[in-house]
Amino acid sequence: MVPSLNLRLITIDGPVAVGKSTVGLLLAEKLGFQFFDTGVIYRTFTWKALDAGLSPLETDALIQLAHATAFQFAPGEGARLAVLIDGLNVSSLVTAPQVEQSVALIAKIPEVRECMVAEQRRMADDHKLVMAGRDIGTVVLPWADLKVFLTASVEERASRRYKEQLERGGDTSYATVLADLQRRDHYDMTRPVSPLKAATDAVILDTDGLSQQEVADKIYELAMRPDVGQ
Repeated sequence: MVPSLNLRLITIDGPVAVGKSTVGLLLAEKLGFQFFDTGVIYRTFTWKALDAGLSPLETDALIQLAHATAFQFAPGEGARLAVLIDGLNVSSLVTAPQVEQSVALIAKIPEVRECMVAEQRRMADDHKLVMAGRDIGTVVLPWADLKVFLTASVEERASRRYKEQLERGGDTSYATVLADLQRRDHYDMTRPVSPLKAATDAVILDTDGLSQQEVADKIYELAMRPDVGQ
């Protein structure tokens, strides 16, 4: 039984492949909170845009579509919150290669991000929540009770991602995975809209050499501190 907590919003930010989603889900389950990976809403919107026949370069049409799209958030698997778009759950479709190839281009459009941020904030009003992403503590929920920024060396993250891909039957090389993460890191940290950075009041956790459960346990200990959420 989790003790009564003062806090209701926890943010977990960090670079790609640092384990935010797994750690966030483990933490949410331990706290009895809901968990949301903000990448899901961008991939869901990207799926809708592609399904409507739009190119990632059709900026004006994408902005209009974002304003016209209705999002709902419903309990998903375990502690996860699922995104419904226009009443449909398309979770099984948002990992398609064409979505993965287009999501970064669509997500960088400022007006599209504004719509997605508004939806994420609306969702946060209704739940005790662990939210993971790259700009949650700095942009989406800067008033969160506890902000955590996960770090790990790019080599460690590449090793984790490489092992995951091998387990799924992929045939990529470690060098390819490493180069991709280095490219993604540079893009995330230098993009003009919502760049990846730790909030000034975030707790920075180096996850090198730690299991995802150990990282979740460390954040749980922070959440248990009596001064958090005051």
